[in-house]
Amino acid sequence: MKFAYAAASLAAFLMAPTMSTAAFAEPAEYEFDKSHTTIRASWTHLGYSRQSLHFTDYDGVLMLDFEEPENSTVDVTFTLPGGLWAGGDHERFIEHLNSGDFFLTEEHPEARFVATGFATEDGETGTMTGDLTIRGVTNEVTLDVELNKHAPKPESMGGTMTAGFSATGTVNRSDWDMGYAVPAVSDEVEIVIETELTLVSDEDA
Repeated sequence: MKFAYAAASLAAFLMAPTMSTAAFAEPAEYEFDKSHTTIRASWTHLGYSRQSLHFTDYDGVLMLDFEEPENSTVDVTFTLPGGLWAGGDHERFIEHLNSGDFFLTEEHPEARFVATGFATEDGETGTMTGDLTIRGVTNEVTLDVELNKHAPKPESMGGTMTAGFSATGTVNRSDWDMGYAVPAVSDEVEIVIETELTLVSDEDA
């Protein structure tokens, strides 16, 4: 169950027709603004409620080309031990998620999403397809992605070029050998990513 959405996260593939060719003639390096990024998975629990899990420890390579999206690179690695959050008083639940019923983090401490394809018709909405690896099992997933805004932050916030994306998708956790308690706890897991990606300047590199 993960995503990323990153995430989302990430659909550098979204073209920005209003941006100049000079500014985006080739892929540019972006990074997660983690204070403005949420990557979560949710599912139904015994029919009573919808529960969520947040992924908090992640990083990756985000090379975004807004004019030729097929040249973009999105490769995100999630560190699972210590990188799962499900609300207050969640220690027992997180311990269960780390066990062999779910992520089996003792043997597979990381999950990884590598984008393999991008598609958009209007430069603002589209899809990102990629390979998601959990527990050593790799499956293809597709996220619906929307480019919310691509512009510099206000000068009071540093003026850094920022791209904001929303991404959603669904997966069946049993595809990654995590079928514990299905169907009482839903097999289908919804992925939701909200992220802001900031341009890495030459001075920062």
